[in-house]
Amino acid sequence: MAVKTVTLSEDAYLALAAVKGEGESFSDVVRRLTRTSRSLLDFAGAWKDVPEATVREMESFWKEAEGLSEEKRRREGRRLRQG
Repeated sequence: MAVKTVTLSEDAYLALAAVKGEGESFSDVVRRLTRTSRSLLDFAGAWKDVPEATVREMESFWKEAEGLSEEKRRREGRRLRQG
């Protein structure tokens, strides 16, 4: 396989090194980051380290948002019926 030399600024190198996995080459990192289509498997385990309290807060937020949305739909329906 042909090899090309690429020059990176120090901050770009550090950013690339920060996302480089163990046993992964820089070429592997570039390929991974520049793929145009992503598989759902790429996101597997992404939430495994999120604290349970944060998950509960997010669930609460979405339930509240859903309730607000439902209330807004009811109000809008009443307004439309009243003409």
